[in-house]
Amino acid sequence: MGRYVVRRLLQMIPVFVGATLLIFLMVNVMGDPIAGLCGERACDPATAAQLKKEFGLDKPLWQQYLTYMGNIFTGDFGTAFNGQPVTELMATAFPVTIRLTVVAILFEIVIGITLGVITGLHRGRPVDTGVLLATLVVISVPTFVTGLLLQLLLGVQWHWIQPSVSQDATLGELIVPGLVLAAVSLAYVTRLTRTSIAENKRSDYVRTAIAKGLPRRRVITRHLLRNSLIPVVTFIGTDIGALMGGAIATERIFNIHGVGYQLYQGILRHNTQTVVGFVTVLVLVFLVANLLVDLLYAVLDPRIRYA
Repeated sequence: MGRYVVRRLLQMIPVFVGATLLIFLMVNVMGDPIAGLCGERACDPATAAQLKKEFGLDKPLWQQYLTYMGNIFTGDFGTAFNGQPVTELMATAFPVTIRLTVVAILFEIVIGITLGVITGLHRGRPVDTGVLLATLVVISVPTFVTGLLLQLLLGVQWHWIQPSVSQDATLGELIVPGLVLAAVSLAYVTRLTRTSIAENKRSDYVRTAIAKGLPRRRVITRHLLRNSLIPVVTFIGTDIGALMGGAIATERIFNIHGVGYQLYQGILRHNTQTVVGFVTVLVLVFLVANLLVDLLYAVLDPRIRYA
């Protein structure tokens, strides 16, 4: 296990470097950041030159990247164009998005897996057909449509919630935004769990457990569910980073000042330091989540061994 973890950590280094380099290049071709900083009126040449020198934009692109990567290891993610360190923006944005992501993941685990188990055990019955149709509708409707619809109904028409989340962004306020963020992934978790349960239900080890006279609940929880959750855990593990980075629409709708909001503002203003800094942390989240998922396989299935 230890050798496997070390090997995976070493493999993460070139992946991290390649991903950050790609993001750095893509962000720098979005447009002139100085033009975005100056707004509608173009900066005069002297001011533009001074700003480029101040933010290190007068250097070659490869040198900017090497400088940026060197600063990362000292905890310096640069300075936003408003003069605020990017780390301060992260300190306020990431806790909000982490809470939102936790709420969304809980919806995926509790509702998605529960519906998947029920439909997988009753494949072909009316409850199975109904849930499949419902998940198909959820997958087909864009997230921003779902968010605006729930905001209009629950917040404006029925006054069950506040249309916009407050600055504190408590867990109670994040329930509806979390459901909106998790809606599509929840539908996929349901369908994936259903398929896995239906396939493993016909396996020899399940028939053997039933033949031994084990209670139905124990057969489902100890034998069927554990083996069926491996592909589901894979999806949820990789979905953590996707939810954190893909919360732009949800956070914009509910006025949540999290990672998605900061990324949107950074892209809108061509703020290279902000965008690259946030995406760099999201890349790390992706890599760590994938490593934890791989290690969790051995917990779910004792037959899995790591060399």
